[in-house]
Order: sequence, then structure tokens, then C-alpha cells
Amino acid sequence: MTGNSASESELQGRKLSLPTKLAFGAGDMGAGITATLLAFSFLIFLTNVAHLRPALAGTVLLIGKIWDAINDPIVGFLSDRTRSRWGRRHTWMIWGGIPFGVFFFLHWLVPGWASPDPANQWGLFWYYVVVSILFNTAYTAVNLPYTALTPELTQNYNERTSLTGYRFVFSIGGSLLSLALGVVLAGSIDNPQQQYLWLGGICAILAVLPLYWCIWGTTDRTAYDPNRPETAEGAESGTETSLSLQQQLKIAFSNRPFLFVIGIYLCSWLAFQLTAAVIPYYAIGWMGLESYFMVALVVQGVAMVALLVWSAISRRYGRKAAYFSGMILWIVAQGGLFFLPRDRVDILYFLCAMAGLGVATAYLIPWSMLTDVTDLDELQSGHRREGVFYAFMVLLQKIGLALGLFLVGQMLELAGFVESTPGQPLPPQPDSALLAIRLAIGPLPTALLIIGSILAYFYPLTREVHEEILLKLQERQKTVDS
Repeated sequence: MTGNSASESELQGRKLSLPTKLAFGAGDMGAGITATLLAFSFLIFLTNVAHLRPALAGTVLLIGKIWDAINDPIVGFLSDRTRSRWGRRHTWMIWGGIPFGVFFFLHWLVPGWASPDPANQWGLFWYYVVVSILFNTAYTAVNLPYTALTPELTQNYNERTSLTGYRFVFSIGGSLLSLALGVVLAGSIDNPQQQYLWLGGICAILAVLPLYWCIWGTTDRTAYDPNRPETAEGAESGTETSLSLQQQLKIAFSNRPFLFVIGIYLCSWLAFQLTAAVIPYYAIGWMGLESYFMVALVVQGVAMVALLVWSAISRRYGRKAAYFSGMILWIVAQGGLFFLPRDRVDILYFLCAMAGLGVATAYLIPWSMLTDVTDLDELQSGHRREGVFYAFMVLLQKIGLALGLFLVGQMLELAGFVESTPGQPLPPQPDSALLAIRLAIGPLPTALLIIGSILAYFYPLTREVHEEILLKLQERQKTVDS
């Protein structure tokens, strides 16, 4: 492998080929498929198909998320220290890929002892708890090292933004594919249990195969990293291994630009999760639509196309310019949803398209900024610690999901929201609940997006600053090589 190694200067200057970018992007398709289906379908599956009581079903999701948050920094820490002929990131992806697919499929099985009989509830509960814990372990084992590949493939500013764009095209494409497949299967299979079984099986295969495409398609580009002590351990070789996880996290959070990226990402992701969580209630309860699927499809579809547009704008004008442009469109869209009359479905889809343009920048820009942060950390410390930084970005994504669902649930309950019976359509809502729905989809996300835009304005690592960081890293690498 070391014979294929590339120097730091080559990594900074060379452009990645289209096959390499496509392979890298494919690595996030499985995450998009599984995360989308679990977010939209797993709770309904537990209550309506597996016949688990709603309180126990919610506890299954809670335990899974808690474990998911705990294992992120652990895997990030371990992947940074992994040494293998396959590379420190690829090793985790190779061994975690098959379990990732198998445990996802097991979510959609109803054990033979399952029935509406309350005596079987705890057996069902523990089955899905164990499956959730095992799946979230496998998910982190493949997805976290994957996200840390970005700065190891290239140190070029524009190439990193391009890589992130390819990544989220596949991620959003996977989410759209899984939702579309669900609609097809629902229309062709009458038995709900068989619908989910086929959906889980097909999507498990579709989630795993692109992961191995990513592994084999990017191996030559990361071969330089795992077995080179000057890049894996830093110029001051031997000091990183003496640092505890707590010490490394302390160093990461003392990185001022990293704190800005955390704030930007948390605000934009929380705004997105608030919107995603309340869209079904808004589309059905306020706009009177029979289904929210097309509304969600417009947002995600436009976001997928817009990723390529924002990536090009970022290359030409910088990440801040792309982010601010997307935020303006997104803020206008969210505000418009609050004031939208109930009979203007045509404007609803137009606003959803505008929101999709903004959502794309929330996917693209913060992750691109994070690659610059890892370079600054290397310059300051002499070590590469992508795993630690990326672990906390993924953790924040999950915190955003949890906070979004919690806030929406609390608002609806306080406003007198009338819950539906499992398997039945949503009943008419009182005016107080409709107002809460509009507040959750309008002013709340808008406030978060404004805060995120302010943080982005003061983000200190501009293109010029990043180029200076890379020059200093090049000089230090020349000193080490000599």
C-alpha cells in the first residue's frame, strides 16, 4: 500500500476523478435509506403491525437513540487509532457492512410469539430493543468512519465541497428511493406485515451494496494514510496515543472554528427536523391533503438537485455566499408556510421547493466547513483526529432529531392536539392545535435559521485562511520528509 502513497502536496493539489467521487458518494446511500425508513415508518410499524403498545414502542426508539449517541465518540476515537492494511476507516466499513444490513432487516420482522395479547408485550419490547442497539452499533461502525474519509481523500478546498455534494446526492437519492419503494409496495401488497418485510429486505440490500462500492472505489486514494506515521500520528509521532479520549475531546472543543460549525449545523439541522416532523400534521391538518408524501418528496427532490448547484456556487464564490443564499430562500419559505391560506395548495408546493433549495445548503456547507477544522487542528496539534470531530457532528444530527420531535410533541400536546387511533386517519384539530402546527413549521425554524446565519457570518475560516493553513502544513511536511 505504501507504494501507492501520495505526498501531502499531491493530495492538496490533485483533483479527484469522477469514479472516485461517485464511489465516495455511494457510501452514504445506505445511511439515507435506513435513516429515512426508520424515521418515517418504524414507530407506525411497531404499533400497527407488531402490535406493541405506543409507550413501549416509544421507549424502544428512545433506548436506540441513547445508545446511538453513546457509541459515536467511542467509534470515532477507535477508528482514529485503527491500523490495518485496509486503512483505518475502510476496516470498520468492511466488517460492519453486512451486520448493518442484517440488523436493519430484523427491524421489520414480527417474531412468532407476537400477538395483541398483553402477555407478549415485553418479549416484543426486548426483541426490538436488542435489534435497535445492534443496528445502531453497526450503523455507527460504517457511517462514522465513512464521514471521516472526506479530508483523507483530498485536502483541496473545492474538491472537498464537491465530495460533500456527491455524498448528499446519494444520501437524499437513497431516501427518495426508499419512500418511493414504500409507495409501490403499499399499492401492490395488501398484507401490512408482508409490505414491511419486503420493504426491509429490499432496502437492506440496497443499503449494503453501495457501501462496498465506496470501499473498493476509494481505497487507492486513502492508501497513504493508515501506515504513514507522519499523517496518521502527526509530525510529532508517538504523542497522540498517550492522550485519553477525554483529553482529545477537550482539544477538539477548544478549537474555536469547530464551535462555530457546531452552532451552524445544529441550528440548520434542528430547523430541518422541526419542519420534517410537523409536515405531516401541516399538510393533512392545515392544508387538508390526504397524504404528505408528495410534499416531502418535493422538498427532498429539490434538495438533491440543488446540492450540485450550491456546490458549483461554493466553488466560485465561497461557502459563505452559498450558505447565505440558501438561508434567504429557506427563511422566506418557512415564513410563507405560516401565513399560507388553507386553499392555496399550489403555493404550498412552490414554498416546499424553495425550502428544498435551503435544505441543500444545510446538508452541504457545514460538513464542508468541518474538513477545514480538521486541517486547523492538525496544524495546531500535529495530529489527524477526524474521527473525534466527525463523531460529534453526527451526534449533533441525532440531538437535532431528538429535540425536534420533542419540541413538536410538547407543543401539540399543550395546544390540545387530538391524537388518531392507530390505523385511522388524523381527526379534525382544534384551532389551538392548528396554530401550534403553524408555529412549529414557521417562526421556530425561521428563528433557528437566522441564528445559524449569524454564526456563519462570523465563521473565521475563510477560503484565504484555509489556503494559508494548507501552505503551513505543506511546509511542515517538507521538513518531516527531509
